[in-house]
Amino acid sequence: MPNALYEKGREGFLAGEIDWDTDVIKAVLIDAADYTVNLAAHQFLSDIPPAARVATSAALTGKTVANGVADAADLTFPMVSGDHVEALVISQDTGTEGTSRLIAYIDTATGLPVTPNGGDINVAWDNGANKIFKL
Repeated sequence: MPNALYEKGREGFLAGEIDWDTDVIKAVLIDAADYTVNLAAHQFLSDIPPAARVATSAALTGKTVANGVADAADLTFPMVSGDHVEALVISQDTGTEGTSRLIAYIDTATGLPVTPNGGDINVAWDNGANKIFKL
């Protein structure tokens, strides 16, 4: 599946329930063997089984929006071990899985897939026109 936005994430932006600039936004490394993405139906982090979540980042920093394009500073997942990682999920972090809205599913990126070995996993967002994603 190519990179895409969750439908309920788009809805959250349009309804003003997600604010990329000010909300806590995190990335989650995903083992696709334990999660079948459903962009139309999945809405919250609780829709992704815990077994599929290999690691969660700190809050994204340096977030920007320009012309409908979301970007942030590159990030590092420190000392990652666990299952094979085929994707990243971007989500709004409310502190509660059942209200942390899913935003984007990214499985086509430099460095994916990756097998964690206890070291850091660095994520460099695309520097092209669409950066992390474009609404």
